[in-house]
Amino acid sequence: MTSFQKFHEEWHEHLRELVQQMTKAPKSCTTNQDEQNTKLLIQKVTSHINEYYRVKSLAAKNDILYIFSAPWSNSLERSLYWIAGWRPTIAFHIIYTECGIHLESHITNILNGFRNDDLADLSPNQLTRFSELQCETIRQENTITEELSDWQDGANEVIEKVEKKMEMLVEILERADEVRVNTIHKLVHLLTPQQALLFLIAATYLLFGIRSWGINHDNQRIKDHLR
Repeated sequence: MTSFQKFHEEWHEHLRELVQQMTKAPKSCTTNQDEQNTKLLIQKVTSHINEYYRVKSLAAKNDILYIFSAPWSNSLERSLYWIAGWRPTIAFHIIYTECGIHLESHITNILNGFRNDDLADLSPNQLTRFSELQCETIRQENTITEELSDWQDGANEVIEKVEKKMEMLVEILERADEVRVNTIHKLVHLLTPQQALLFLIAATYLLFGIRSWGINHDNQRIKDHLR
């Protein structure tokens, strides 16, 4: 196991510990202390995410093709990747989904004018900023996708200018990872602490769910081939 692959596994294990802390946090911040504790927990999670991309950047500069091959990921995870990682706009779909779930479960309270401070309780200002951020993120995704397409179109140059081509690929990955990280930070800043916590829990559950399903699928496929 390579150093980054080992780091990747350890990073996921720490993330599991963090999500356990998030799920045990108060469902609503009734005191200033609750709010401060929630903010501190959110900061721990975002710092953990920052650390992942810091180490990933160093590994990419050492061997960019290794990062794109992602041997630490299962086949399902790799099939969902956009430029060696998750597509930033998936974060918005997570919030849309969670908004619908919370809306259904709290419909009576909402109709009676009660606020729950969850993802079904986004204010008009939040919704406007949310829409603007989504459009901005889509534009950034499209621009970077075009950059990768141009890089691939120059495949005939790889043999002659291999070092330059690899440097360009590293730069494309760095821009993609920057959008991934910035999207999370901007969404967390846009949401209330309680809403941000619910978003991070949902995003982590999706990450773990895809990983678990993919591992089980790959293991079953190996068993089928051995029969």
